[in-house]
Order: sequence, then structure tokens, then C-alpha cells
Amino acid sequence: MKINEFIDKNIKWIFPVPALIFVFLMIVFPVIYVLYISLTDWNMNSVGAISFIGLKNYFELFKDKRFVHAFFMTFYFTIVAVGIETVFGILIALILNKEFIGKNFAKFILLLPMVTTPVAIGLAWTLFYEPSIGLANYIFKFLGLPPSKWLASNATVIPSLIIVDVWEWTPMITLIVLAGLAGLPQDPFEAAIVDGATKLQILFHITLPLLSPTILIAVVLRSIDALKTFDIIYVMTGGGPGFASETLNIYAYNLSFGYFRFGFASTVLIALFGVVLCFSVVVLKVRKRYGL
Repeated sequence: MKINEFIDKNIKWIFPVPALIFVFLMIVFPVIYVLYISLTDWNMNSVGAISFIGLKNYFELFKDKRFVHAFFMTFYFTIVAVGIETVFGILIALILNKEFIGKNFAKFILLLPMVTTPVAIGLAWTLFYEPSIGLANYIFKFLGLPPSKWLASNATVIPSLIIVDVWEWTPMITLIVLAGLAGLPQDPFEAAIVDGATKLQILFHITLPLLSPTILIAVVLRSIDALKTFDIIYVMTGGGPGFASETLNIYAYNLSFGYFRFGFASTVLIALFGVVLCFSVVVLKVRKRYGL
């Protein structure tokens, strides 16, 4: 009886406990542990004991040219990829929002890249980009264009990876925008048609402003994911050629399992965590300020 009374009295605290335990074990604890490791000199190349060195790794981080390059590559990849995906996603969503023959089949085809295993996508596109036998250069040759080195050139490796990311994740933006279009009120559109507004005027003065909160959510979700991109880059280039396509995630992986510098690698991961956190906070502030 006493147990039943205790449960009835504290029911609002008891039900969230399993979820809180899960969040702590899967999210909070790993972050705290990585933060602790980042304050040590843990290096498996050394036989000495692990020592607590405080913020030394963080001071060295910003002196590391490879980290600065990886930081820049991370933002370069994210900004360009998400920008293109947003434009294409909105355009495709506007097309799919209209009625036409084969609409459901088009939606099915659109979903395939997003649900395909990233490793399989990486391997397939690596073959597509292969300079000597790849389909990409064959198409270039057919069009009378000079062949490209694609993943083998410092100048083209990131644009080549961006193309893959755009192909894979544009459907995500499209689906979110389609859901937003389905929930738009019809009264403003009917009033605009009665007033004689053109399709472009309706698009830019009614549709897109009403969709702006949905588009912002899509951009935020995709940007956070793009900042953490690992699988496609690792499978296709491993950060190469040289360090040309090395993002923060790839750099941290190479530090950990290539050089066994777990302390410094954890510092890179904390820096990436801070970037993602700051980006999320800024977007939320902007959204709240402008009422999006």
C-alpha cells in the first residue's frame, strides 16, 4: 500500500526516469567523458601514464594549421551543400505539390537516395568519379569537355563530395517543405487570385513568407547533420588527397585511430560540439527575434 501511495504521489517524476537515464548514458555521459579526455595527454604511442594537463590541448588546437584547415573545410562543405540542397529542395517540393501523372512514382524515386546506405552511396560515387573508367568523365568526353580528376584533385574534391551530399540529402529538404506546403492556409492564396496576382507574386509574397518557419527548420536540421558528416567523406576520400577534404570529424578520427592521440582528438571533437551548439543557439535566437 505504501508503495502504491508513493507511486501515485510521485507519478510525474517516475515516468520520465527511464528516458532521463537513457539520455544520461547515451548523450550526457559520453560528452562529459570526452571533455575529460580532452584535458589529458592520452597518447597510446607513449608508454607513460595519462596525465591531466588542463587546457593545454585547447591552446595548441588553434596553433594547429591542420585543425584550422579542417575547420574551414567543415564550414565550406556545410554552407555550400546545405545552400544548394535548400534551393533544389524548395523547387522540387513546389513541383511535387502540384497534381500530375506519375506524382507518387516521382516521390518514390526521390526517396531512394535518402534511404540508401551511405557506405554504398560512397562506393558507387567513387566508381562514378574514377578518372579513367568512371561514368563522369565519359559524360564529359561525350559533351566535348576536358576530363576532371574529381576526388584526386585538391581543387575538385570538396565540390565532388558536395555533389554527392546534394544528391543524397535534397530529398530531406523536399519532404519537410512538402509537409509545410500541405499545412498552409488557403485564404491568402484565394484572395491573391481574386486580386489578380501573378504566380510569381503569389510565390514570393505569400508562399515563401508563409513557408519561412518550415524552411528554417529544414535548414537547421540539415546544417547540424552536415557539420557532422563523416561516412561519405571517409568512404570516398578518407580526408584526401593529402588533407584536402579533411573535416573536423575526419581529422578527429585520424588523430584517434591513425596517430592514437586520443587526448588531442577529444579536443577537436569538443570544438566541433561547441560549433554545432553555438550554431543551434544562434539560429534559435534569430528565429525568436524575427518571429519565424
